[in-house]
Amino acid sequence: MGTVLVGVAGGALLLTGIALLVLPGPGFVLVAAGLAILATRFAWAERPLAYAKHKARQGVAEVRRSRLRAGASVGFALALVAIGLAQVLGADLPFMNLASAILMIGSGLVLVGTVVHARVTRGRHEADAPPRRHD
Repeated sequence: MGTVLVGVAGGALLLTGIALLVLPGPGFVLVAAGLAILATRFAWAERPLAYAKHKARQGVAEVRRSRLRAGASVGFALALVAIGLAQVLGADLPFMNLASAILMIGSGLVLVGTVVHARVTRGRHEADAPPRRHD
């Protein structure tokens, strides 16, 4: 049962993250979260996890630098939460059940938290960065 739950939760986060690769949002953050969960039970997930972590850091840095990307990410995350809540509250959405609705809500909240964290810590990271050249 535990392996099935890990597979479903990790897979849902992974798929949501993959969707965010083409939609606004730091998709690799959720890809990395999904792979991290999957790696607790499946050895194959460990290798792509290292790559996803690297790309997640890059995605967070993009959100840190761009208000537009941060705003679009939060908007998409809130849409995930709204769709999940609609299903939980009784809407009968296609291809959705209670588990997928809860995972959508969780994914949206993780994404909002990531964006907020990236924007709040923005000043600290800019102070550590090497000076930019203006050509």
